[in-house]
Amino acid sequence: MTLARTHLELVGVTKRFAGNDGDVEALAGVDLVAADGEFVSLIGPSGCGKSTLFTIVAGLEDATSGRVLIDGTEMRDRLGATAYMPQHDALLEWRRVIDNVGLSLQLQGVGRREARRRAVPLLERFGLGEFTRAWPWQLSGGMRQRVAFLRTVIADRPLLLLDEPFGALDGITRADLQQWLSQVWAEVGSTVLLVTHDITEAVFLSDRIYVMGPRPGRIVSVLDVDLPRPRSAALREDARFVAVEQRLRRDLHSAMLSWGEFSTPGPDGRQSGA
Repeated sequence: MTLARTHLELVGVTKRFAGNDGDVEALAGVDLVAADGEFVSLIGPSGCGKSTLFTIVAGLEDATSGRVLIDGTEMRDRLGATAYMPQHDALLEWRRVIDNVGLSLQLQGVGRREARRRAVPLLERFGLGEFTRAWPWQLSGGMRQRVAFLRTVIADRPLLLLDEPFGALDGITRADLQQWLSQVWAEVGSTVLLVTHDITEAVFLSDRIYVMGPRPGRIVSVLDVDLPRPRSAALREDARFVAVEQRLRRDLHSAMLSWGEFSTPGPDGRQSGA
């Protein structure tokens, strides 16, 4: 299975929400590009607007201002252009693995038998063939996330949005799934936008990393990850990999320091506004 690839561009995307004391600015002029077939990550502190940006790209809500371009066209209705994987696997416990994977197709109007026919080779190709008839409760957390990701892939959308898909997993399982995801992505060839809090994950998976500062969310730096592919676990020990990690950590630290200059100490001496 090879997916169609797409070019995503955000130009000056701003989002404001109405609050009791006036508007709250969640995003401030975000610019971002994900070229055809690229794996791009967003990283930043909690509350900086990463998930809000995702819902805008997915078409679940509108930006207050700015443009979202897909293949150079400003699309008002983007629901059909993306496949969105949230933080939790959201598997349906009463459906077997094969039917959970095929759910995306059924929601598009594909019959159950045809959805199963398409799901089986995908499960077999990416190491889940023996779990085709399993129930979700029989799977480990890592296996559930693999199923959830294949459910996203089988939707056959040109842009995949992954919102911290491995955030709830332990470190060992997470590292294993990063390797697995890198291999799957290399084969399906889709354009991916990932939200993560994990520096190592961002470096391992990405072609480019956008660093966001605290609210109002904005891009404070962009890092190109010029590391060879395919990437193995051993790459994490490579000096080039470590150098990118260090640069990313410095950029995140600088963003937090800059935010601290604009926040005020609370009663306990800590900075408010987190």
